[in-house]
Amino acid sequence: MNFPKFTLILGFWAITATIAFSQIPVQIDIDVSKGKKPVSPYIYGKNNVLPSTFLNSGTTAGITKAKEAGVRFVRQGGGNNSTKYNWRLKLSSHPDWYNNVYANDWDGAARNLIDKMPGVQGMWSFQLLGKAAANAKNNFGDWAYNQSKWWEGVNQNLAGGGTPNPTGSKAKVEGNPDLYLMEWTADSTVGILDKWFEDKGLGYNKDQFRYWSMDNEPEIWSGTHDDVMKTQCTAEEFMQLYFKVAKAARAKYPDIKLLGPVPANEWQWYNWSGGSKINGVHYPWLEFFIKRIAEEEKASGIKLLDVLDIHFYPGESDATNCVQLHRVYFDRNYVYPGANGVKNITGVWNASLTKEYILGRCSDWLTKYKGANHGVGLAVTETDIASSNANVLAVWYASTMGEFMKNGVEVFTPWSWKEGMWETLHLFSRYNQENYVQAISQNETLVSAYPTINEAADSMTVVLVNRSLTETIQVNLNFSEFRVNPGKSPMHSISNLGAAETFISRSNNALKKTQVEASASNISVELAPLSVNSISLVALAMGSDYEMQKNSFKASVYPNPATDQANLNFSLPEKEKISIELYQANGVLLNTISNKIFDAGNHQLDLNTVGLASGIYWIRFTSETDTKTVKLIKN
Repeated sequence: MNFPKFTLILGFWAITATIAFSQIPVQIDIDVSKGKKPVSPYIYGKNNVLPSTFLNSGTTAGITKAKEAGVRFVRQGGGNNSTKYNWRLKLSSHPDWYNNVYANDWDGAARNLIDKMPGVQGMWSFQLLGKAAANAKNNFGDWAYNQSKWWEGVNQNLAGGGTPNPTGSKAKVEGNPDLYLMEWTADSTVGILDKWFEDKGLGYNKDQFRYWSMDNEPEIWSGTHDDVMKTQCTAEEFMQLYFKVAKAARAKYPDIKLLGPVPANEWQWYNWSGGSKINGVHYPWLEFFIKRIAEEEKASGIKLLDVLDIHFYPGESDATNCVQLHRVYFDRNYVYPGANGVKNITGVWNASLTKEYILGRCSDWLTKYKGANHGVGLAVTETDIASSNANVLAVWYASTMGEFMKNGVEVFTPWSWKEGMWETLHLFSRYNQENYVQAISQNETLVSAYPTINEAADSMTVVLVNRSLTETIQVNLNFSEFRVNPGKSPMHSISNLGAAETFISRSNNALKKTQVEASASNISVELAPLSVNSISLVALAMGSDYEMQKNSFKASVYPNPATDQANLNFSLPEKEKISIELYQANGVLLNTISNKIFDAGNHQLDLNTVGLASGIYWIRFTSETDTKTVKLIKN
C-alpha cells in the first residue's frame, strides 16, 4: 500500500521515538477505585469451534483446545454461509463456492456445545435475505471440473445450471437460483427458536443460546449473494427486513440478545451502496442504522437491538502499524494510516478525516438517539490482521482484548486464528479477574497495563503489553487503593514465539513463568520486546501491615463458580510447607492437590474441575500454623 510522504515521516518518527523512550522507565498508575467495570467473559470468544456432526463419544481436537485455552463464547453461524441457511433441511448455500448447497447441521453443533462445552455461550444467526437453501441436486460439478481445487472463478454463480468462464470472474451463463433456493420469511427464520427451545422440540436450554446475529455483512449482499440480489437493496429496505425478524424473534424469546448490523469492514461502517439518507439528509451507515432502530423502538415499544456488532479487516501488514490497530476502536486521537470510509462520513469526501474511533462513535450515536441508559453493548465478531508473525499477533490480540475490557465491550470473536492467539487467549481467560480497573501509562503507544481485580478486591492480575519491536522496556507500576502483599509474585509471559503453534494445553504451552519483587505499592519489571505479560498479585489486608501477617496467609479461588478450571491463589509471608486438599460438601476428601514447600510470596496453581459434578466443594489450605478454607462452586 502506498502512503503519502507525510505518513511515512510520521511512521519513522514513531519508531525513533519508541527507541528513545525505551531508555526511560514507563510509569503506570493503577487505581482500583476508578474505572471499575465488569469484564464480559464473552470477549474470550472464537468463531467456528464446533463440528456440525454429533459427538457420540470422546471429543475433537478443536473443542479440546478451545476448552483448554478458556474459550467462553462461540460464534457458530459460519459468516456469509449463514445468510441462506435452512434449519429445517439443515442445508447451506456457499456463496464463495459456486453457491453450491451443502449439509450443515446447526442442531448437531448446538448439541455438541451443550454436551462438550457446558457454561460456554453459543451464537447462531437469523437469515434476513429472504432466500434459503432448498436442495443439493443442482450443484455445479466442481469435482468433475477441476477436482474441487480453488481457482479465481470459485465465486461464479454456477449452481443451478451455470456455465463456467475459465478466464473471468463472471460465469458465461449464470445458474438459476430458483433451482437450489426457496423463499424464506421472517417466520421461517425465527422458527428455529421453537425447534430448539420448546418442550416438543429439542428442548435446548435458552440460557446457553441467548445471542443471535441478525445475519451477516448485509452492505455487500450484492457481491456475496449476487445470485439473488443483483442490485444492492436500499438501506431502508434492509431496515424493514431487520425489523420484521427482530420483532418476530423478540415475541418468541423476550430475553434474546440481538446483534446487528454486522457490517463487513471499515468502508461499510460509514457507507451503504446508494446512500443512507433520511428526509434527504445523509447519515453514515452505522449512524443511520442506530437512528432507525431508535425510531422504530419508540414507535413499536419493542427492543430491536441488544449489541451493536461490527467486522474489521485492516490491510496493514507491517508490524509497526499492526501493533497499534487496537486503537482504531476507541482512541479519539489515533491517526489511522488505513483510514478510508471515514473520509466520506459527511457524504462529501474529506481526505483530512483520519481518526476512526468507530466504537466510540457508535457509543456517541447510541446515546444521541437512544439516551444515556440505552443498554446496548458493543461487539466485534470478525477480524483478522495481515501478519503471520506470532509475536505481532499476540501483542495485537492482547491489546485489543485489553482495550475491550477497558471500554466494556461485550462480545469479541476473531475470524482467522493464527499462531500466538491461542497463547494469548489462554493467558487472558485463565488468569484475568472479573473486573477491570483504571490504569494510566505515561506512554500508552509503547506500553499499556490492563489490570483486573476479583469481587473481593483481594486478588489482582495486571496484563502488561510491550509493543516495541526491538527494545526491552522497564515499567514502574504504582498502586492506589490496593496494597500488594510484599514479596515475590508470579509473572507469566509470552514472547519470542516461533512460527509453529506452541499452545497444546493449559499445562503444555509457551508461557514463561518468572517472579517479580513487589512492595506494598510498587513493582518494577522489565518487559521483553513484543511481549504480553501477566502478573498475579494478592492484596495485603487493609488495616494491617506485613508484620501482622507473619503467621498467616491468604487464599482465594478464581473463577468461582468454575466450569472446567479454577485458579488457586495464595500468598505466604515466609517459606513453608502447604497442603492443599479438595473436599466434597459433606467433608469427604476427594484429592490432595499439592503438598510441598513454597517460597514466600504469591502463588497460583491450576485446578482441573472438568471431572467434578456440579455443586459445592471446599478447598483447604493448611500450613504449619494456620488453615484457610475456601468454597468452590462448580457449574
